[in-house]
Amino acid sequence: MEPFFPLHAYLCSQCFLAQLRDFVMPEDIFTEYAYFSSFSETWLEHAKAYTALMIERFHLGPESRVVEIASNDGYLLQYFVARKIPVLGIDPAANVAEAAVRKGVPTRVMFFGEATARELAAEGITADLIAGNNVLAHVPDLNGFVRGLKILLKPQGATTMEFPHLMRLMEENQFDTIYHEHFSYFSFHAVERVFAAHGLTLFDVEELPTHGGSLRIYARHAENSREPVAGSVAALKRKEAAAGMLQLELYRSFGERVKRTKRKLLEFLIHAKEAGKTIAGYGAPGKGNTLLNYCGIRTDFLEYTVDRSPYKQGKYTPGTRIPIRAPEAIRTTKPDYLLILPWNLREEIMRQVAYIREWGGKFVVPIPEVKVYE
Repeated sequence: MEPFFPLHAYLCSQCFLAQLRDFVMPEDIFTEYAYFSSFSETWLEHAKAYTALMIERFHLGPESRVVEIASNDGYLLQYFVARKIPVLGIDPAANVAEAAVRKGVPTRVMFFGEATARELAAEGITADLIAGNNVLAHVPDLNGFVRGLKILLKPQGATTMEFPHLMRLMEENQFDTIYHEHFSYFSFHAVERVFAAHGLTLFDVEELPTHGGSLRIYARHAENSREPVAGSVAALKRKEAAAGMLQLELYRSFGERVKRTKRKLLEFLIHAKEAGKTIAGYGAPGKGNTLLNYCGIRTDFLEYTVDRSPYKQGKYTPGTRIPIRAPEAIRTTKPDYLLILPWNLREEIMRQVAYIREWGGKFVVPIPEVKVYE
């Protein structure tokens, strides 16, 4: 029998950092990783745009060094390599690191933290830019991780971190983004306190559409006054306060909204099956497994799901045991409905699989509420 773990998010009433308890060790999640970033065209476009923006803003060139933490299969650093800028990727998963090396992205297979940063600094490796896309939430030792950023960053360097914004998560009812791979869930208020505690100042922030609504924070050494704090910092803090992010009542009301979404999704699936319709899934992401397990959706509702990653094909979704097939299965079986589990990529997926309309197939997006696209 496969293991199951409780999934409960806890909130600090002082700093408003939301966290999971440590039930699953990082080594069990990240040592062999099933997610390859390069399979998402939307994410590659995002990475390419980021590269151009950082090179221009921070005047990066052949004498600079860019380090990415959780560099995955080289999806981002490959664009810096193409611009002749030295890079180093750090990722604990050997399987995705191998894919990065094949792209010409030098990668160290290790977990990042204070000790790792000291080792690199002792080798003379420091960074003009440290990038971290969707890694901050994955870190169990948050303080050690941020201390590592402080050590690895050059005196005039900058670090950017992207992560799902807790405010958007609750506004859009994105409860399925809460899963064991994500240890922390950040408001700007909370993340600013964490970085300040280790001598890093957040001098800019951007709100991004990625992953249902993310933040990109910019940090520098507190003693580096060359980068003034932008007005976006105070503006976002005001926005969060107005949304109730510093009041416990907002968090307490979230649970009931999640239950309503579950009931509506099950109601749709039950009516579809009773009408004799066939339903398949698209994608096998971490968020999808939270949704499937919480709602009790198994093969009685979802006959199979597909994923572009060959690494996932031929396997089963954990807990719900739904078979994962190659996307070609959609053309073969012609389902009436395609449930999009990575709903943050719905536009990309609907373009890729637009052919389901040939037989009257429709798309279903479960978050923030069930919506059918014809």
